Amino acid sequence: MKRRAFLATFGALALLAPQAEAAPRKTPAKKPVVKRKPRPKPTNRTSAPARNPVHTADNPVIDEPPKGTSASRLPPVKAPEPPTEWHTFEIITSITLKEKHGPSKLWLPLPLNQDTLFQRTLSHAWEGNPAHASMSRQPDGDLEVFHCEWPDGTAGKLQLKTLVTTADRHFDVTKRTVAPEREDILRRNLQSSRKIPNDGLAHQLGERILGRIKDPVAQAKAVYDWVVDNTIYDPTLPGCGNGDVMRQLISGQYGGRSADINGLFVAICRAVGIPARCVFGLRVGSSRLFRSLGLNTTDATRGQHVRAEFYVPGYGWIPVDPSDVRRAIAMEGLSDQDSRLLSLKRVLFGVWEMNWIAFNVGTDITLNGQHTTHPFLLLPRLETPRQHFDGTDPDAIQYSISARRIEL
Repeated sequence: MKRRAFLATFGALALLAPQAEAAPRKTPAKKPVVKRKPRPKPTNRTSAPARNPVHTADNPVIDEPPKGTSASRLPPVKAPEPPTEWHTFEIITSITLKEKHGPSKLWLPLPLNQDTLFQRTLSHAWEGNPAHASMSRQPDGDLEVFHCEWPDGTAGKLQLKTLVTTADRHFDVTKRTVAPEREDILRRNLQSSRKIPNDGLAHQLGERILGRIKDPVAQAKAVYDWVVDNTIYDPTLPGCGNGDVMRQLISGQYGGRSADINGLFVAICRAVGIPARCVFGLRVGSSRLFRSLGLNTTDATRGQHVRAEFYVPGYGWIPVDPSDVRRAIAMEGLSDQDSRLLSLKRVLFGVWEMNWIAFNVGTDITLNGQHTTHPFLLLPRLETPRQHFDGTDPDAIQYSISARRIEL
């Protein structure tokens, strides 16, 4: 019986075997394949930090101030307060034409025609024998002159009396001007002139001086320090010097008188994109800083002196005078490490002692009725049919200037 039961079971399995093979096999569902982006390979390179723009006369700081500097991180707006202490000076210019040269024309520079927080012109008065006399202003407003003529060739005489009141000028880093300077004025004070370049050697020198300094006020201070440390004041030169900065850059011999030294400061500032200008004027009183930086008598005939200023957005025009630091060294016999000299160097970056009056900021000047261009006007100019003269020619013009402080 056991054998029979085994065979029956085997036969039943044999009948079922084909059906089991015919049944489809179930396969597990395939998961969708997700392609992953390959991970970037590690590298030692780091992305370069954003660089501040390199400023030049064509790309000045007024267009694109460096982030986080004094030109972009401005202090609260505070209207400038007028000074409380003013001093009034009477300036008398006397002119005598020594010889009869035929018809003669004379031009004299006048003090600033616009009132500022450091200077105001109160009045002009003249007397003499010119046939025609008038005051005229250059179209750009940078210069105002007194013009007179002697058409019959007589020996000319003229006396011009001017009253000007002044107050010491200080730069305050905690204050900014309410109104920015006009765009055309800033552009004009970035351009080159006959004597003051703004590219080439001036730009190369400026880049070496600044290094990595990006703040405009700090940049101008670096230029100021370099000019003070690397120039020589030459008192033997006539007038204020000729202001020929290109000659200094080519020769590598820096210095001269005030037009030369402060002109060099202006050229370097312009070359690195900071608007700057020379201010031409006259010493009219004694100095509280050093005896050599002012008048010791009322004779101001040889008191012509050029100063400088530069512009930073938010702060306006900032006064400087590196030339007077060098003058004090030459005239007072100071050593470079003298504490008085170090104090003077700090003071004259941002301060004008107003024992001096500003006449104009004009350069490359063509006077009315003339075709000749002058680098600047600070001395009397005389034109005759034969030639031109200025106040440094004693054979043509006898002139004197007196200045005294008065009480009104």
